[in-house]
Amino acid sequence: MKSSLEHLPEQKQRELARVVEIIHEEFEDALKGSEAEFKKKGRIWKIILFGSYARGTWVEEPHTTKAYRSDYDILIIVNTKKLTDPEYWEAARSRLMHDSGINTPVGVIVQSRREVGDRLHLGQPFFSDIRRDGIVLYELNDDLLPQPKPMSPDEEYSTAKSYFEEKLPFSIAFMDGVELYLSKRQFKHAAFLLHQSIEQAYATLLLTLTGYSPASHNIRFLRALSEDRDVRLASAWPRSHQRFTAWFNLINEAYVKARYSPHYEISDEALIWLEERTAELHKLIKTACEEHLMKLRARL
Repeated sequence: MKSSLEHLPEQKQRELARVVEIIHEEFEDALKGSEAEFKKKGRIWKIILFGSYARGTWVEEPHTTKAYRSDYDILIIVNTKKLTDPEYWEAARSRLMHDSGINTPVGVIVQSRREVGDRLHLGQPFFSDIRRDGIVLYELNDDLLPQPKPMSPDEEYSTAKSYFEEKLPFSIAFMDGVELYLSKRQFKHAAFLLHQSIEQAYATLLLTLTGYSPASHNIRFLRALSEDRDVRLASAWPRSHQRFTAWFNLINEAYVKARYSPHYEISDEALIWLEERTAELHKLIKTACEEHLMKLRARL
């Protein structure tokens, strides 16, 4: 795998060095003082930059009408599956979001060494692409990721088609509930179902195009991963006005807060806009997935 960041501006290289530093600090702190054997032996095996910053195709337009920028996509590989539990990474994710030395959003996926090996053995495109294009930011030793076992064209097509046909209708079906609860002015219920529709829409795109979607309810994170695969999806969520960003953040919080927080509030104006943009997202994802399936079919 590659290890050079020379294609990135010096500022980006410094930011990524800070990302690695924070990951190590918070991982060490999360395990400190534990008597559990798996924590005592817990290690980060590799930290890998993947996605647009690894490929050299990142987009950064914060001062244009699009106000769009790519995220850093980071894969952390640990030596045991127990250490992939989100509780060990919440502090790191929070610091990466708020650290003054990092101006670029950071998305983190944590997998065990065995999980990554198994996914490569299955030929999952997501991890095969990381194996091919990723840049190692840190490694415990120079052990290599295993070579991926490519899927056959028929297997790749049938798997992607199955994901698309199952997941997109599931995502769209939530919109009936959104309409119902909007009509009843039960805005929390509408917000929760709208969040689920968006989450499943991005899962559709990621599974169809890559065979993998992280187990995450953070739709901002899923949005970044999906837009890295097809930047056209960015048009679903205009970033040009602060209220649009605020409304998206509100729906991102809905998975937890709309159900459990008495203080969660969202207006009908926000929900109507979010509903319209989600419908547009469905169209964009349908187009992207169908184009991908056509390419796969042409290889048969």
